[in-house]
Amino acid sequence: MTAVTDVSEPQGMTWTAVCAEQAVVPGGGVAALLPDDQQVAVFRTVDDEFFALSNIDPFCGAAVLSRGILGDSEGVPFVASPMLKQRFDLRTGSCLDDDSVAVAGYPVRLRDGIVHVGSP
Repeated sequence: MTAVTDVSEPQGMTWTAVCAEQAVVPGGGVAALLPDDQQVAVFRTVDDEFFALSNIDPFCGAAVLSRGILGDSEGVPFVASPMLKQRFDLRTGSCLDDDSVAVAGYPVRLRDGIVHVGSP
């Protein structure tokens, strides 16, 4: 999910501060742990957009998506798993290589230079 603004922020979310904005380099990702023990991968594109997906690669079960390679396929920002190279849409979590597979996506917001990830 892309970083949300004050006006479009989802209601009923629990927001967790996960890292400083500078900790996520453009074109990279970092792993974080939410209070419910869910592992998330926070990504920052070279266009300075922030997204968060589950960090678990559904094809191999390893917590590695935060180490994936960011790219763009016909306007769709994605992360390619470092394990088996499947690509996941950063906006939706859908697998671009297998329509039947997706990872959870999370809303992201920036506040005073801190990245927050939302969960229900």
